[in-house]
Amino acid sequence: MLVVRPVRSADLPALERLASSASPRLTNLPAHRDRLEERIARSRLAFSREVEFPGDEHYTFVLEDLQRDAVVGTATIRAQAGSREAYYTYRQETLIHASQQLNVRREVPTLSLSHEVSEASQLCAFSLDARYQGTSAESLLRRARLMFIAQYPERFAEILAMAFPGYLDEQGESPFWNSVGRHFFVRDYQEINYLAGVRSKSFIAEVMPQFPLYLALLTPQARAAIGREHPDHEQALAEMLSEGFLRSRHVDIFDAGPVVKGERERLASFRRAAWHPVRIRPAHTLPDAEPAMVANQQLEEFRCVVARYALSPTGQLLLSAEHAERLGVEEGRAVLASPLALPGRGAEGGDEHNPGYDEGEL
Repeated sequence: MLVVRPVRSADLPALERLASSASPRLTNLPAHRDRLEERIARSRLAFSREVEFPGDEHYTFVLEDLQRDAVVGTATIRAQAGSREAYYTYRQETLIHASQQLNVRREVPTLSLSHEVSEASQLCAFSLDARYQGTSAESLLRRARLMFIAQYPERFAEILAMAFPGYLDEQGESPFWNSVGRHFFVRDYQEINYLAGVRSKSFIAEVMPQFPLYLALLTPQARAAIGREHPDHEQALAEMLSEGFLRSRHVDIFDAGPVVKGERERLASFRRAAWHPVRIRPAHTLPDAEPAMVANQQLEEFRCVVARYALSPTGQLLLSAEHAERLGVEEGRAVLASPLALPGRGAEGGDEHNPGYDEGEL
């Protein structure tokens, strides 16, 4: 039995393990005990206080395997990506260079430092034990955050964003960082990635170039890495494109990994979510049905599990006693359910209704 719940102080050793095993190492989940303790304290405060609009709250969740009595994954929502300091990205743009005398007109792709994503709510700091990757546990942990946002929309922005780790070569080096950032920081990618996680990111604005970067002046390897996700995150990106997130013009400033954005009301988990009163029945009597994410209505005691989407003729959700106990709900209480499976889409996340990119940015 797997359940997603808010992080607790006792989860610190598990968070340390998950931060150390993340592939690649994550800026927003540093393997640093003091920072992880702060993350837990900050999350507990966010869950406990009344919130009318998004601010500097961080909501950290864990995936617990109750059968093994072990925390096997973690994921976070930042209510506002740039609440305390600007959230920097590079924005892909095009400049026109023309000369009538020479009869020359060139469209030149550039990258410009931007903090437009600062107002969005960010899904971040995802790490899962390798034994659970590629299973329904991965989708549950990643998308249970959407089930939480759906219940407490006042706490989050209308636009949600996710930054995926960028491409690294076989030596664990970032071609983009080596062609851009290294010239200004004289530090390797892994070191700067760690420092960004444990210290303030104000150094980005202080040291990084403020003028557009002309892509033609970068190495071919760096240009090829722009907007390219790390191989270990290809399936994760595909899932979120199927969810309804769209590729944006923004990329990470360190490794040029893709940043996807989505209007929360257009995401599949939101559109297909429905409230149902609970009817508890013995597990062996439940009819076969497609799996769904099922979440309770409790803030500090939020719980989300995968269960069969089996409905009675009157629209009640049929749950086993075990699932009802894990959710902390009694018969007659309402729960939010949304199908676990997502609509099928192409390799680039597009279909006839959704082009797979942010129309407002192109």
